[in-house]
Amino acid sequence: MSQPKSAYMFSGQPSEGLVLIVDDEPDVRKVVRMTLEKSGYHVLEAEDGEKAIEEIKKGENSIVLDVIITDIRMPNKNGIDVINYYKQEWPSVPLIVLTGFPDMDMATSLLKHGIVDYLVKPVEAEKLRAAVAQAMGQRELRGF
Repeated sequence: MSQPKSAYMFSGQPSEGLVLIVDDEPDVRKVVRMTLEKSGYHVLEAEDGEKAIEEIKKGENSIVLDVIITDIRMPNKNGIDVINYYKQEWPSVPLIVLTGFPDMDMATSLLKHGIVDYLVKPVEAEKLRAAVAQAMGQRELRGF
């Protein structure tokens, strides 16, 4: 079975793609990472928006991400600021919001502005995997 177009080798291991999870709660990052790694994704973690930007930009070249999953309420840079930054700097990278404070007006607004999915903590593993797979599919449809 061939790997999807977005698959690549990371540290010698085949991967379904590279996902960045941005959340100030270590336990949330751990659960998301473990869930996605079981599905073959490589996962990077950041505790807030500033650390996420540092993680992406470290080294000589920016890391090429396939999906970003971000919380909204975080210290330093909140999720809305970070989402706007990601959309400006990396418009081809699909974004998923994962929040513990659901807000239907915010969800509607974000979805209208291109967020792939708006998930509420605690998220079911299958729902998380489906959202990431959908985001990966959108990225491939765009030819990235």
